[in-house]
Amino acid sequence: MTKHKRARSFEPNADNTITTETGHVAHRDLVDHSKRLVRDFYKVGDHVWCLVGNGLSNQTFIDAPDGIIAIDTGESNEEMHAAISELRLHTKKPIVAVLYTHFHYVAGTQAVLDESPEIEVEIYGHSKIAYNRVRTATEIAPSYSRGLVEQFAITLPSDGPDGNVNVGLGRFYRNPEHKTQTNGFIKPVHTFDSPCTIRVAGLDIDVTPAPSDADDSVTYWFKSLGCAVNNLVWPVLFNVFAIRGEEYRDPRIMLAGIDHLLSLKPNHLVGAHGMPISGSSDILRRVTRYRDSIQFLWDQTVRLTNRGYTSTELGHAIRLPDFFNEDNLTSEFYGVAEHHVRQIRTGLLGWFDGDPANLFPLPRIEHSNRMIAGFGGREVVRQKANDAIRDNDLRWACELSSWLVNSNEVEEVDRLLLAETLRLIAQRTTAANIRNWCLARARDLDGTFDLARFNRHRLSRKQIMSSTSDNAVHILRVLLLPERAFEIDTHICFKFVDRQPTGLHIRNCIACPTDGKSAEITIDCNIEIWADILAGDLSLSAALNDQRLAVTGDTNKLRHALQVFDIQNLQS
Repeated sequence: MTKHKRARSFEPNADNTITTETGHVAHRDLVDHSKRLVRDFYKVGDHVWCLVGNGLSNQTFIDAPDGIIAIDTGESNEEMHAAISELRLHTKKPIVAVLYTHFHYVAGTQAVLDESPEIEVEIYGHSKIAYNRVRTATEIAPSYSRGLVEQFAITLPSDGPDGNVNVGLGRFYRNPEHKTQTNGFIKPVHTFDSPCTIRVAGLDIDVTPAPSDADDSVTYWFKSLGCAVNNLVWPVLFNVFAIRGEEYRDPRIMLAGIDHLLSLKPNHLVGAHGMPISGSSDILRRVTRYRDSIQFLWDQTVRLTNRGYTSTELGHAIRLPDFFNEDNLTSEFYGVAEHHVRQIRTGLLGWFDGDPANLFPLPRIEHSNRMIAGFGGREVVRQKANDAIRDNDLRWACELSSWLVNSNEVEEVDRLLLAETLRLIAQRTTAANIRNWCLARARDLDGTFDLARFNRHRLSRKQIMSSTSDNAVHILRVLLLPERAFEIDTHICFKFVDRQPTGLHIRNCIACPTDGKSAEITIDCNIEIWADILAGDLSLSAALNDQRLAVTGDTNKLRHALQVFDIQNLQS
């Protein structure tokens, strides 16, 4: 690894920006971090293997008396097939069980079953895993998907100035070597939500819930092997705030999980991400510092919040001491401490930080218009933004150019100015999340890659077909357009063949989920027809006209009620 004093997460000047052999333009430390994420099949002690660099997460294999235990299965069947191929270079023992550390990396399980169809594979995980998988694919799907796209460099090229360097926790979100990415998630049959001991493939495993970036995370302790498998210790400073958007990750809860992990005194530590760590003294030293970096951020945020600091002031006032930068475990290669402290304050006390300007802020476009006028017009603001870029004052350049883009009469030059600013920030940050987000937005601004399609719900036929009746109908409540729903009070029951009835009561400019009982209108059809309508393959009118939808009650009232939803095929 290159030896030099590691830089902070974001520097305004270009002193540490380099161009790689493949044309990437990025901070040298972020480029250097890629060396930790290269593909390698690690032997950990005598009975554990861990594949790093196959995807965003690791796949871990335990050589147990009665077969192989696989821990986490990655983002796709293809990713897990590749991991199993690596495993087969070392052992032919069958995989008899799958354990999930949390819900993020569980989509390659079908690959395990496909390898040995004759073997009954036991699947273990937290009781919330299946729920969390559904949660991120329904109501919040557009925001969640857009956040993944921006944070994990999904739309970035592989090479060139904007090319993906790495995504902090791994080389990439999904391995580009896998031309297809099929979902093979299978929900766990054996679940837990409290500490317990399970016996799997002839091994006793202590299971301890340990929320971190997911509330369904668990630590698996293989005492007989001296090995702990966890989703607590990452190869970077822990990400209290995910720029893609996630629920609040309370550091106090996570600290309890890390303290428990340290109390085990493991000889081997295998994570969901990054290289394994062996040696009890090395684990104690490095993980203690990792733990303490998280407490530092929480404690100092609370200290200064109590003194009246606003969120922005916290971000500038709190800096991790330099010694934390001596280890990648506590370095800002993923998110940044400046953002983490703001998230801690918000998680504790909500969005209002005591700044009077944030109490009743102007709408963004109006604020931008007034600021531009106050500065003397668009040309003046453009010049000041260009001056700020020249002076390496990128924070100010970003704010100025954002006014231009978020105002009336936006011109192409304004979008290009903000794109240039974001690219410079991307090239000067050590944090993969920030680089990837800034480049994704810059490419959208300059027309290289249009992100607009990620701003809408895209309901697929497959998604609706695999949903429960409730999920297939109740999703509409977050697609209701209030301006179309005034004076509508209509209760509709949906009866899909071979499924439980469900309902929506459209009233008071909301769509209230119901069980469909006592509804004034009933729709009878196959779930396939409903899926075709929501996915865009069939219009409501066509389905009604040829009676693929059978309606009991006032059909005209039904049409009028369903037109309140932002689904094109419900409008026609």
